[in-house]
Amino acid sequence: MLSFLSASVKPCQVGFVVEDVDRAVKNYYDRFGVGGWQIYTYGPPLLSYMTRHGKPCSYKTRIALSNFSETRIELIQQLEGDTVYQEFIDKHGYGIQHLGIYIADIRAAIAEAEAAGINVTMEGAGFGLDGDGHFAYLGTEELLGTTYELIQRPLRRHEPEAVYP
Repeated sequence: MLSFLSASVKPCQVGFVVEDVDRAVKNYYDRFGVGGWQIYTYGPPLLSYMTRHGKPCSYKTRIALSNFSETRIELIQQLEGDTVYQEFIDKHGYGIQHLGIYIADIRAAIAEAEAAGINVTMEGAGFGLDGDGHFAYLGTEELLGTTYELIQRPLRRHEPEAVYP
């Protein structure tokens, strides 16, 4: 049994792949009152480590983060490169792409997943002010019906590029 997918662990984030982050943020705020969006571009130089299927790569996405009650919402706009987001768009179009789980020790969680035969499809790290912060997408869509993302949050974040409202 994978400890990070046990019944006692609840997903903390829902990730949506969207066509346009700015438009999606405005819609969430105008229609549902979800606000306090923090917007970042994930890719170089913010991410110092990026892999796709275990090999070094480079990609760029624009993301917006906010909370909807206790759940973190992540809106993701694909910009460049081979990513799990582009793969999702090609296969399903836009919509809910992943459920995120906050992890204290991502290396241990990745090792646990790999020992159970679940591969990491994409990783990124270094987005915290101290070079910490790490995320890893697992190849769980066929097995569990969706992709799971392991997230080791940074202790401190960079200032966002933009906020809305």
